[in-house]
Amino acid sequence: MKNLLSTLAAAALVFAGCSDMLDPMPNGGYNEGNLKNYPSMIRGFVIKAYSLLPTSYDGTEYAYLECATDNAVARDQSHAMRRLATGSLSPGDDPFAAWWGRDYEGIYYVNRFLENDLGLNTRFYVNAEIDQAARKLYQGEAYALRAWFQYDLLRKFGGRSADGELLGFPIVTSPHVGSDLVRDTYDRCVAQILADCDKALEYLPQAHRDVFFEDQTVSGSMNWHRFDGISMIALKAMTYLTWASPAFNPQNDESRWEKAAEYAAQVMKFKLEVDGAQLEAFDPKERFSWSNADSPEIICSTTPSSNATMETLFYPNGFYGTGAIGVTQELVDAFPMANGYPIDDPAGGYDEKNPYTGRDPRFYATVFHHGAQVVKSNGKVQYTFDMSSAGRDVANNPYNSPTNYYVRKFLYSEWNKSDLTVQTASRSVVLMRWTQMCLAFAEAANRVAGPLDATRFGYSARQALGFLRSRTTSDGKPGPGAVADPYLDACAAAGKQAFETLVRNERRIELCFEGERFFDLRRWSEDVSALNGTVRKAVVGEGTYGCEPVENRVFASRWLPIPATEMRRSPKLVQNEGWTAWN
Repeated sequence: MKNLLSTLAAAALVFAGCSDMLDPMPNGGYNEGNLKNYPSMIRGFVIKAYSLLPTSYDGTEYAYLECATDNAVARDQSHAMRRLATGSLSPGDDPFAAWWGRDYEGIYYVNRFLENDLGLNTRFYVNAEIDQAARKLYQGEAYALRAWFQYDLLRKFGGRSADGELLGFPIVTSPHVGSDLVRDTYDRCVAQILADCDKALEYLPQAHRDVFFEDQTVSGSMNWHRFDGISMIALKAMTYLTWASPAFNPQNDESRWEKAAEYAAQVMKFKLEVDGAQLEAFDPKERFSWSNADSPEIICSTTPSSNATMETLFYPNGFYGTGAIGVTQELVDAFPMANGYPIDDPAGGYDEKNPYTGRDPRFYATVFHHGAQVVKSNGKVQYTFDMSSAGRDVANNPYNSPTNYYVRKFLYSEWNKSDLTVQTASRSVVLMRWTQMCLAFAEAANRVAGPLDATRFGYSARQALGFLRSRTTSDGKPGPGAVADPYLDACAAAGKQAFETLVRNERRIELCFEGERFFDLRRWSEDVSALNGTVRKAVVGEGTYGCEPVENRVFASRWLPIPATEMRRSPKLVQNEGWTAWN
């Protein structure tokens, strides 16, 4: 990391890629001494940090990361996430170093902006009022970006050392870094993230909505895909939720759960009472569309892009895809029946001979099964899946899913590579959204007050799950609790433990392939054995359905390793347990 940061420091004043406005003047006149004379360069530090945020779910930290959980299997047996899951990953094939480097690069750029209040003391606009608004906005964004990159480092690399100490990441708040980096304690890293969120809140507007600003030169919905005040409250809720979890809360400090619930409730209240009631722009019963980068459910997302990478990744060879990721039988079984009851509950009405009939509508919006179809909005059937033994989409045929299930989530049903004009959708990576806040609140509030108490935070844990189970799915079908939800009511009446089991399953099916399951399993687990086991694929016969093992999971550790390259550069870094060979 020392080498990375020193390289960045040398290149900081000549980097390209932020935008054309960062090009040097014809005489190449800017330098460390006169940088304040070039406000566009200073603003460029924040722009560059934004550009480092992920823009697609098709990479290793989202869709492929699911292949290191019980939700999915990678077709390519040499893929890093498949080798991580089977205990065969080596330091020479480390996929995590890119995450570490990306996050610290983002931190470096915002530290440049924040150092000695460089950005806050720079004049960006001639008009004094607009300039003051811009200074505050950019300052708040810098703190928000640093908080986000630190949160990302903590959830990915936080863990226990071989001697049992809970460690986070090296806290870096200056662009000038010494030669001896050390990992700070987990608690100190949490405190730093929360402090940066609070600093961001001092400068950022509550939300990027035009109605809140008379002058929209630098403010308002033009900043929709950037951090604002409500997104910082959401980030605090997510940080506290992780910190409160069993893996990082050995004393079971209830105040952490309480804070997670409190901040999540604040975001829920804003979405319902401001975005919803005041602005009439949000309805919790309306569907969330992945092809709508401006969905009112979004709290904060990255810049949208239009491409067909997800379609190519998920569809089978027969429909112009690579079948790179297969959904496991375990994830399929996690989806309940249409009446909300699990498939192993007699009240659900599950039929083993017709396993895909009468399921929760969210299942059909998430997974392509045998006989499923790709249908355009005009009703035209583009493709029918055939995973039978001789079918074109069966596992192990070239570029087909290894599990006989395919991912439907994120996909744009209008896309067809053979169309004369191929249609694509504008999608972004949603960093925070309504669904996450409801789930975070349900989990935390249940721990503190149980499933039914609505007096402590303004909402009950049962109510939060009810919002999600009763809304329309992404493909326009009513959810399992749209009319009544007796199973949700039964779990709420059964108490904290039964309700938490339901919450965890709801997180699994609502957030699958969004990069959450990997970290949820680790924050909930007591040791690595909870992550290991066998995942299965479907077997489709002549009118019969079954399953069989497809992969045995043997994780080396609950935690991810600190990249071996960083361990060599900074000898004082302490490795997470289970990764001795990476020291």
